[in-house]
Order: sequence, then C-alpha cells, then structure tokens
Amino acid sequence: MRLKRDKVALAGGVVVLFLILVAVFAPLIVSALGHPPNDFHEDKIDPLFGTPIGSWGGMSSDFLLGVEPVNGRDVFSRLVYGARISLLVAFLAALFAVALGTVFGIIAGYFGGWVDAAISRVMDVLLAFPQLLFIIALVSVLPNSLWGFSGSGVRIGALIVVIGFFGWPYVGRIVRGQTLSLREREYVEAARSLGAGRAYILFKELLPNLVAPITVYTTLMIPTNVLSEAALSFLGAGVKPPTASWGQMLSKAKEYYEADPMFMIAPGVAIFVTVLAFNLFGDGVRDALDPKGSR
Repeated sequence: MRLKRDKVALAGGVVVLFLILVAVFAPLIVSALGHPPNDFHEDKIDPLFGTPIGSWGGMSSDFLLGVEPVNGRDVFSRLVYGARISLLVAFLAALFAVALGTVFGIIAGYFGGWVDAAISRVMDVLLAFPQLLFIIALVSVLPNSLWGFSGSGVRIGALIVVIGFFGWPYVGRIVRGQTLSLREREYVEAARSLGAGRAYILFKELLPNLVAPITVYTTLMIPTNVLSEAALSFLGAGVKPPTASWGQMLSKAKEYYEADPMFMIAPGVAIFVTVLAFNLFGDGVRDALDPKGSR
C-alpha cells in the first residue's frame, strides 16, 4: 500500500520494467525499428570528415538515433543491445554479492566472537581494496577462452564475479548488524529453548526477518553496478568490441563530441535514466518496507 501511494517510485519501477523488457526483447526491437548492431553503413558517413551525413548525427526514420562516426553502425540498435550487457552484469553481480553478504553476515552476527571478528576483518580488507585497479589488471591477463566461454563472455563473467565479490561486504555489514539485533529477540530464544539447531534458527527464524533490508539494498546496489560496468567499459576493461556497451560507446564518443554530440548524448542519457529509475524505485521500496515510515 505504501509503494502504491509513492507515485515517484512507481514511475521509477515502470521505467525499470521497460528497460528489462527492452533488454530481453532486444533482437525483436532491433529487427522492427533498426538494423543489426554490427553492420556498417558507410554510405551514411561523410568520406571527408568521417562524421554522419545530415543533422543530429544522421537521425532519420531509418536510423532513429543516427549512426556512429566512421563506420555508420546504428546507434539505436547498439544502445538497445548495450542495455543487455549493463543489466546482465548489474543484476547478476548484485545477486552474487547479496548471496555472499547474506551468508557471511548472518554467520558473523549470530555466532559472534572470533567468527565475527574474522569475517569483519575480511570485509574491512575488501572494502579498502582498489577494486577498479584490480579489475583492469585482471582483464589484461584474462585468456580469450575460459570455462567454455570466449571473447566478451569471459569479460562479462569476470565483471560479474569481481564486482559481486567486492560488493558483498556492504551487504554483509548490514546483515550482520540486523542479525546482532534479531538474535536476542524472544522468538529466537523460544526456538533455542525448544531445542532448535543453529541451522534452523539461522535460516528459518532469522533469515525471513532479513528479507526487507536485503531487498532494499539489492535495489540500491543494481544502479551502482550499472555505473561500475559503464566505467570499466569506458576504460577499456569491459566487454570486447564489437559487442555493444554503453560505456564503450561513451569512450568512443569522446573523440567526436564536437562534430557529433548525439553519439555521446544517447548512451549518456541511457545510463542516467537507468540509474535514476533504479534509485527512485529503490528509495520507494525502502520507504514501503520501513515499518516506522510516515508514508
């Protein structure tokens, strides 16, 4: 009921759902409204300057957002396919981080003592680790094929694992703090007095009461992961060309921002709208699940 009353959050949720549908049905959307994302259209490029022919980056009924400089690839198609990469990495990295953070956080909070101290120190180390530099160094030594994946598949897997691995301490701290409070509640003491084992208390008594904060933090972690993936692709540590990526498009666009500003505006707006929508929806979910909320 609280979420339904929050129109801003609902608007963010609608945009999030729209983006997910765009990513899922990218091939159908491109076949209906665009051109294959890796096809060159050099006839749309000025041979002298290497920029799109026409105004606004070559926008027309055939090329809704214009074409890329030099090669003439369809910007709309690459933007739609780029949504797949950004959302795939963001969602899977968030799920990986939440899984690790929930397990280690609930164990640290419930058992306390040296277990809590050891896990807390590991979280402190990971939070202080230079994630960006580590990913750039890792990508430079990754083989072209690994565990049945090749090319961009290897990069995508590495991004998911590394972003998720360095993100779980944030979830772990929240879960640990909530568990420290919940483990002294009456229903936990009652379960202990009835002879319930530790596993039962952890996953049947404590975990269901941690769903709300975990859900809230997951929705707020996804936009951060979108920005992380875009930043890494911008720096050349993301997916390999010609796979479409918003950050990769921005990286290339910086060379042509004066002659063709639309090439930079399109992926920039896509990243901005995606992050804003997830943040608005996440804030609404947090307010809705807060029992002390005023709305």
